[in-house]
Amino acid sequence: MKILHRFFAFFIITTIGFSQSKPKESFSIENGVSEQLAQFRKKQISDVQYELSFEIPNKKNEDINSGLTVNLNLSDVTIPLVFDFKEKSQNIKSVSANGKNISIIHENGHIVIPVENLISGKNKISVSFIAGNLSLNRNDDFLYTLLVPDRASTLFPCFDQPDIKATYKLGLSVPKDWTVLAGADVKEKVEKGDFTSYTFGESDKMSTYLFSFVAGKFKSVTEKPGLEMTMLYRENNEEKIKMSTDTIFNLHQQSLDFLEKYTNYKFPFQKLDFASIPVFQYGGMEHIGAIQYRESTLFLDNSATDSEKLNRAKLIAHETSHMWFGDLVTMKWFDDVWMKEVFANFMADKIMNPIFPKINHNLQFFSTHYASAYAEDRSLGTHPIRQHLANLKDAGSLYGAMIYNKAPIMMRQLEASMGKEAFQKGIQKYIQKYANDNADWNNLVEILDAETPLDMKKWSEVWVNKSGRTIFSDKIEYDAQNKIKKFEIFQKAEDKSNNVWPQIFQIGLVYSNEVKVLSLNIKDRNLIVKEAIGLEKPLTIIYNYNGFGYGVFPLGANNMNTISSLDDEVARASAYVNLYENMLAGNIVPSYVFAVFLKGIQVEKNELVLKIIANQASNVFWKFLTEEQKNRVHTTLESVVYAELQSNSPSNIKKTLFGLFSSIAYSDSAKAKLYQIWNKEVVVQNLKLNEDDFTNMAMNLAIFKHEKADEILEKTRTTITNPDKKKRFEFLLPSLSKDESVRNTFIESLKDDANREKEAWVSVGLANVNHPLRQENAQKYIRFSLDLIEEIQRTGDIFFPKDWLDNTVGRYSSKYAFDEVQRFLKENPNFSPILKRKLFMATDLLYKAQNIKKETE
Repeated sequence: MKILHRFFAFFIITTIGFSQSKPKESFSIENGVSEQLAQFRKKQISDVQYELSFEIPNKKNEDINSGLTVNLNLSDVTIPLVFDFKEKSQNIKSVSANGKNISIIHENGHIVIPVENLISGKNKISVSFIAGNLSLNRNDDFLYTLLVPDRASTLFPCFDQPDIKATYKLGLSVPKDWTVLAGADVKEKVEKGDFTSYTFGESDKMSTYLFSFVAGKFKSVTEKPGLEMTMLYRENNEEKIKMSTDTIFNLHQQSLDFLEKYTNYKFPFQKLDFASIPVFQYGGMEHIGAIQYRESTLFLDNSATDSEKLNRAKLIAHETSHMWFGDLVTMKWFDDVWMKEVFANFMADKIMNPIFPKINHNLQFFSTHYASAYAEDRSLGTHPIRQHLANLKDAGSLYGAMIYNKAPIMMRQLEASMGKEAFQKGIQKYIQKYANDNADWNNLVEILDAETPLDMKKWSEVWVNKSGRTIFSDKIEYDAQNKIKKFEIFQKAEDKSNNVWPQIFQIGLVYSNEVKVLSLNIKDRNLIVKEAIGLEKPLTIIYNYNGFGYGVFPLGANNMNTISSLDDEVARASAYVNLYENMLAGNIVPSYVFAVFLKGIQVEKNELVLKIIANQASNVFWKFLTEEQKNRVHTTLESVVYAELQSNSPSNIKKTLFGLFSSIAYSDSAKAKLYQIWNKEVVVQNLKLNEDDFTNMAMNLAIFKHEKADEILEKTRTTITNPDKKKRFEFLLPSLSKDESVRNTFIESLKDDANREKEAWVSVGLANVNHPLRQENAQKYIRFSLDLIEEIQRTGDIFFPKDWLDNTVGRYSSKYAFDEVQRFLKENPNFSPILKRKLFMATDLLYKAQNIKKETE
């Protein structure tokens, strides 16, 4: 921290003289890319073309010698030209400007080209350098770049801001048995001894965070479902390859077809190739011409559930949607990063309709977005969808459920309020106007405002620029004949502010032989439900019947007894989620909620609804039941789930149930059953399990202290056929050890950022160590994980700080863990506000558990 503080404090003052008659300005070049620097460079710089070369050696620990030439136009040469390069100064070998070698000036992560070396108009700057490793994701036999949001400058000198788009000419020298992929096609290939040099054509225009290349030992396949596409992959399971390849290509083409029609704009780039990467940090990343995906999501076998198939299709549709929303039209500044993500998610949900005609897409939307959005928005760390960003170095903190989950809910409410045709017309105008350019939310609001009588600025002020959600309540009066005399709904902000969220949703009045559904449009603090007046008193009322509303809704009388018998799938899903949210709000005790979920597990036949029930039942069981309650219901839960596995349910239902059983089967009898399934002594009819499932079973059996744990782990290690998956399992083995000292060593090793390179692996390892059954011994790691979080933020990718917190302190519900968090915050009064928000999000259930347990004790 001391080094960082010195680094932040140091600054360069550059005098900007526009002319003799104009006043002079000064600004500081600070660490990262400040808004001020970005705005000035946008005015100063245009017509940028990068020419880059990288010489990739055989060994991943050797330097990558690299070269850069930038051609650009300068409109103002009275101030220096500032490149971003967040690497060591010794990585810069030489700098030349317009054909002349110049002194290297590198401060605060920037290379400065002095005024005397610049000319008005066309300039050529060249830099010889050693590439930075932070975002190269180097493995023994492959690497890939991942430069979002501000990591391009950790790899090569550039103008690392989204509104300076440029083209790229790339040259790669790689070991001769490697394959390559980048944003343009290969124009020339030359073998030189043990290496091959590839020269790529000029790319399309893109922001720096979208530049990418992949190189390594990959297999390659090309198909032409419409547009010709190439995929690189490392998967070696022949069944998965055979069952997945055509589907992967077809899903890309179906997404393209939908988007071209919806936006009325043809696919805007040279190509749509993609790489499947085993250790990829995210689900996917929308690099132009070279999309990257996490391999496990793409390649499925015949054991895949409908949810897994849907998740794959949505991921592909999401990344393909980014070609229009994010890549073609890019945000001006990363405070609007949510815009590209909301449209990618929103369009992906639309694309699913024709691809999966049998799936209830309203249910799919609800199950995808609501629980995740609530999990962050109800926490002390909540924030608006749109956040102000003063410096691009903090852009990674903007990512989370507010962007990926609440924003699509907002957008669906907006579409419903405007009407689908008016909304689509506005989006088409937006794409046409800002193609190959940059836009912000206000630009879109202006366009949409012209298509609707809705006051867009007022509407978006609360939905986009305010945080939090609504708590709904009601007041219902009946006459002497038990008919509704008055029905009023009220809303108030959960955070006690004066915010009001205008929204559309339905309520279901449940009678013995029907459900009467009423559509509501609440625009203010209260709403008289005129349509309900005169109706018979219902058995219960199910709020948010269609899953459109956003907030915590009242629990009607007999609500809990009615949920599982509702015919409407979305109504059931919405009611289960609302029940859980009411429990967290302290309106109903966890033991009763758990009983409702247990009943749901026995009768629910929709996979998406069952997944909601299973996840929430697991949360209630591990985090909110007292030890006495947990001991009382545990064997019942095991036996109920195992009994359902013996039923005639479809395979996807059984797969969901088995996931729950495998995670809670720690009694001696259930552990024995799980071992028999793992050892293939028992085969559950119609339950399809693959290698990954057996690996997960082995890990659970180790955590559950099965007497043969060592033998189970060793057998699993030797039978994993995929070399990348074997490396992952071997990395995780210390976190699974029954020896506490081995687990201690594993945790201590994570101080070294080299041991945190595979972030997805680290997250699983942390979850293993901090499993609820191990927390008595593991709680000593809580302070360790909190003390390291600023280092994690500095070195990790955008989702890793939250993942780190989720899988350490976020796994706990104990008073000890709560006190550790309070101690940490008290002893660190200057703790980063950004990280504090992440900590509050990760520990929301920990905080809730303190209040709930007080009420139940």
